[in-house]
Amino acid sequence: MTPRVRAESRPDVAAATAARLLRHTAQALPGGTGPDPGRLRIEWAGPVGADLPDERAVQAACGLMHVHGRATGAPAPLAVDYASVVTGVLAALGATALHIGRARGLELSEVRTSVAQGALLTMGQYLAAATARGGSGPPDPQAPSASAPKVGDGLATLVTSDGVRAEIETLDPDAWREFWAGLGVPAVIAGRGWGPFQQRFATAVCPLPEALRQAANRCPLARLRTAADRAGVSLLVVGSDPAPAACPDPWELAPESGPGADGRARIPSPRAATLPARAAELPLAGLRVVESTRRVQGPLTGHVLRMLGAEVVRIEPPGGDPMRGLPPLAGECSARFLALNTGKPVIEADLATAHGRHTVRTLAAEADVFLHNWAPGKAERLGLTADDLLRGSPALVYAWASGFGGAFGARPPVGTDYLAQVHSGLAAAVRPADEPPAPSLMTLTDLLGGLVCAQGVLSALALREATGRGSRVHSSLLSAGALVPRPAGRVRWTPLDRPLRTANGYLLLDPRARRSPDTLRPLLGGADPVQGAARFVWHTSEEWRARLAEAGLAATPVLTDLTELTRDTAFRRAVAPPDRVTPYARPYAPWEFS
Repeated sequence: MTPRVRAESRPDVAAATAARLLRHTAQALPGGTGPDPGRLRIEWAGPVGADLPDERAVQAACGLMHVHGRATGAPAPLAVDYASVVTGVLAALGATALHIGRARGLELSEVRTSVAQGALLTMGQYLAAATARGGSGPPDPQAPSASAPKVGDGLATLVTSDGVRAEIETLDPDAWREFWAGLGVPAVIAGRGWGPFQQRFATAVCPLPEALRQAANRCPLARLRTAADRAGVSLLVVGSDPAPAACPDPWELAPESGPGADGRARIPSPRAATLPARAAELPLAGLRVVESTRRVQGPLTGHVLRMLGAEVVRIEPPGGDPMRGLPPLAGECSARFLALNTGKPVIEADLATAHGRHTVRTLAAEADVFLHNWAPGKAERLGLTADDLLRGSPALVYAWASGFGGAFGARPPVGTDYLAQVHSGLAAAVRPADEPPAPSLMTLTDLLGGLVCAQGVLSALALREATGRGSRVHSSLLSAGALVPRPAGRVRWTPLDRPLRTANGYLLLDPRARRSPDTLRPLLGGADPVQGAARFVWHTSEEWRARLAEAGLAATPVLTDLTELTRDTAFRRAVAPPDRVTPYARPYAPWEFS
């Protein structure tokens, strides 16, 4: 029988992240008095019925190693405490939501979350895609096949003839073809790479045609820069320094001035403050969020606010968001889209028309929060800036989730996840020193950025409870990436720090075995454990766990099939299986309020 493994420490990174964010929230509140961290509880496993003693075990059991490792052919740990940081933000969200709920008259005393719940939330889109059923559309053409790609075949990072690693980004297929034409690649070959390149956001793998990699490898960096500049493609060099290029505040909050700012006169919310009886246990019940967002960062912000009780209304273009058709489908809509947008009523509006912009203004006037993640300058062109909307709604919280904030001045790169990983240093930090630096194709900063934006919104709502005034909130992918702690240099691992291949899967050794390899010698016939790690393939995972248990050690099975989360009884309180109403699996809300 496998012994229970005691967590050797508390989730300190999660706790430190939550404490930092709650201090930042308190700075904006009158008297600096913010949410009470004493009402917050953070655990490793939470409702997951498994022994998860540390960050690495959580990554193994909850699917992060599987998704991060898709691009390189085998499950691989993220070399940073990503799940813990995500959980720290969730903890701050829970504590701040509890603070708001109590200010609104709810009898709430405590909130709990766990690193496992944080990890599962990051798997939401991937889990939905893996378990989608009932769709009438075509299968996902870019879904990873049962046979994993060869090592190196699935990354999007290009290597130039002068040995520079570069990451490019564009959302425009014409710009993509023009870039490759600048490197001498025929349009038909460039076109074969467009699908995998765009789908990498959804699949975490990018099997580009080898002809494209070879074309980049024949050219120096200067030629790639010239081709990118002419085509309007963003390009950043992937460095080996894990330190962030900048350390901005997680979010910026600017309260509206005027009556109420000094506490003498309050501006009422445009909506009644009464809480619906059926949802009275959720701290944001009765509040309305209007969002005009796309892709991951912005929709995730709205998704989190909805899980905390808010009504979230989406503004979409006529005909609906194009992402609704992204395979695989769950029923008649993209499973990945639904993972972030289910439960949000939709109002269609063409923002290029005066009528569409009037619709936005009308909706914002009746909302508590207006949220967008438009490209820089779009709000000004539309006449829908914070100044425009707060002028008639001084109690409104106006939130903008951007890619880079002001880090690149007036002409920033495309504000997407992988370039944010590069500029924040995460592309170097997430991989050990014996691997070339490259962004994880799991959307790390999109997910974290959406959560950080939500915490900025809650900070503004907490301020409004105290003063009656609205605020402007701005966060970015870059500010989210800077939250992730990392060592001064890239980490160095032995084979024992990675998942060990067994006869039928992978195992991750527990912290004691990784830290004290000699404890494994008797199990490996006296062989040096680091040199003998390959011997794990001689037996099944179950056999090795039994042998380890006899030696007082343990190992966590590494999840390599996300659908297993719906069948594993250890996850029954953390993951909802597909059903007739919701035909895909999804993690339950990551908080328990009491």
